[in-house]
Amino acid sequence: MSAHPLRPDLQAIADLIPAEAGVLDLGCGEGDLLAYLVHRKHVRGRGIELAEANVLACVRRGLTVRQGRLEEGLADYPDGRFDYVVLSQTLPFLNDPAYILNEMLRVGRRAIVSFPNWGYWRCRLHLLITGRMPQAPDLPQSWWQAPRWQAFTITDFARFTREQGIRITRQIYFAHDRQVSIRKFKNLLATTAIFQLERD
Repeated sequence: MSAHPLRPDLQAIADLIPAEAGVLDLGCGEGDLLAYLVHRKHVRGRGIELAEANVLACVRRGLTVRQGRLEEGLADYPDGRFDYVVLSQTLPFLNDPAYILNEMLRVGRRAIVSFPNWGYWRCRLHLLITGRMPQAPDLPQSWWQAPRWQAFTITDFARFTREQGIRITRQIYFAHDRQVSIRKFKNLLATTAIFQLERD
């Protein structure tokens, strides 16, 4: 069982997933979210993770996780295999996000995606004042460190989903570790976004 409380954004994702659902967690890291879902909500959970050390950490927790790239791992699953497919804080690192999101919604009825928002006002101010690319809020990694990320905003992602024929059905926003209710200016005020997605 998960020994520590979940990070607030992971808890918000867990709260979106009903008990006993079928869940695939992509880029599951050391398995914090997956362990919580399996042990607390009794989901039928699986994960895909690239880093061998993280896969071993998951296996030690009794989780079913395979090592490999997301593109290859998703291709092995039939259509509609899962109720939910989760991609937490991994989207900025993908080479082909359109392919991954479409595959998520092929193998799952719903997808849940979270990512840091480079449209946050402090990021904009940092770039304006210093002329340097800021670190993303809630993702303390410089642009040159591996793995490399692609900066994008909540507005970018919303436009991207429309172009892909993907519908946003739930939205959750955080200002650092605190969930916030934002109707306007979410692209300016949120540091992290969580979206539940479905196919149109």
